[in-house]
Amino acid sequence: MAQKAAIIGGGVIGGGWAARFLLNGWDVAVFDPDPQAKRKIGEVLDNARASLPGLYDMPMPDEGTLSFHDTMAGAVDGAAWIQESVPERLDIKHTVYRELQDACDADAVIASSTSGFKPSELQENATRPQQIVVCHPFNPVYLLPLIEVVGTDVNKDMIGGVEETLRGVGMFPLMVKKEIDAHIADRFLEAVWREALWLIKDGIATTEEIDEAIRMGFGLRWAQMGLFETYRIAGGEAGMRHFIEQFGPCLSWPWTKLMDVPELTEELIDQIADQSDAQSGQYSIRDLERHRDANLVGMMRTLKARDWGAGAILNTHDKTMNQTRVVPETLGDIVDLGKPVKTVDRAVPIDWTDYNGHMNEARYLQAFGDATDRLMGIIGCDAEYIATGGSYFTAETHIRHLDEVHAGARIHVETQVILGAGKKMHLFHVMYEGTRILASGEHMLIHVDLETRRASDPAPQVAEKLKRLAAAHAGLPRPEGAGAAVGVR
Repeated sequence: MAQKAAIIGGGVIGGGWAARFLLNGWDVAVFDPDPQAKRKIGEVLDNARASLPGLYDMPMPDEGTLSFHDTMAGAVDGAAWIQESVPERLDIKHTVYRELQDACDADAVIASSTSGFKPSELQENATRPQQIVVCHPFNPVYLLPLIEVVGTDVNKDMIGGVEETLRGVGMFPLMVKKEIDAHIADRFLEAVWREALWLIKDGIATTEEIDEAIRMGFGLRWAQMGLFETYRIAGGEAGMRHFIEQFGPCLSWPWTKLMDVPELTEELIDQIADQSDAQSGQYSIRDLERHRDANLVGMMRTLKARDWGAGAILNTHDKTMNQTRVVPETLGDIVDLGKPVKTVDRAVPIDWTDYNGHMNEARYLQAFGDATDRLMGIIGCDAEYIATGGSYFTAETHIRHLDEVHAGARIHVETQVILGAGKKMHLFHVMYEGTRILASGEHMLIHVDLETRRASDPAPQVAEKLKRLAAAHAGLPRPEGAGAAVGVR
């Protein structure tokens, strides 16, 4: 039975939370008095369904059930997690908590998305203050992994469970040791925001020029390495100490106005709004969200390939999602050796599509290459084996493109071993969306001694597993298209 999360407040942040929980298999109940809440959350979910699954190389859980409720009591009934994302006014939050605690389970987590209030302020006069904890996310909540988790002494016993739940939906909980206004990340953002306001007010830069300075330069560095690691590199071989000695004195120079804030007059507000319209007014908000999501998926998948930063979180969540072995990792995980082996089960990422809107040729090869890699791992030709000096090299590939597939589609590949003897491994992959056949990929591989770079027999433990699988598949019909030349159907 799926766990249940209640979302109190379905705006940009609340909608992102709903998508994060729902796509990770939780049932989600929403309370939001806005008559447009259903439409708005539906649009956020459309974006999330198109982007989030594409971060992973494993299938995400089946979606939970989404429901909307006229009362908070109805939404929180049976909920293990309650995410509050109401406006940033302490009196409103206190009123909401009183109503929530009258209706919710006593051991439910009440997590606030607040970007500014400290947990001790939220807990004031609460019936059960230990339930209330800060879980501050970053937009889009369904893609970005960072969550700032802040508690107090009264709920220190529950924080471990909060961290475990958030990791279970693919997030990175940053456990803030001491409560402070605006937590950690927003304090940086506010500092940059203040300086940006002065640059605009003083006529030095426009909104577009400021954004270009960030996204063309240090924003890219920060995305994969943060602040201190970036500056450590700037110190050269002497490291951080040299950097501080070199650049530390400039901190006393009168460069910045960070301790002073320009008055947000109507004139300055109009100036910022007009510049922003000139910069981005040609795009709708939904257009901007889709561009943002596609860019984030591309960068995060690059980080994933390096097992670095946010990408390492995705790799960990992939392993969590494959604990049921929907894609087997060893021969022992396969229930029926006599059937083709499921070697890939995943969503098609946004960055796998081309100008025609469907998956491009290189990505078919990547999917089938991933299927081959998985089959190699199943028979024991894994990283540990390859490190001993043996591996399979692909000698020939033939791909047939049989139907279109688009971003977001859940595809799976089934692999049949046609030959597994001596130095040869002959595989036939079929790609499906549901029961619809999309493509086939036929691979002939040769086992190679990595030192001599010449064909060689595999080690006995690999040869034996491949032989077992090939023998089990020998009774299967020869796949349609196997052995075909280009142009032959």
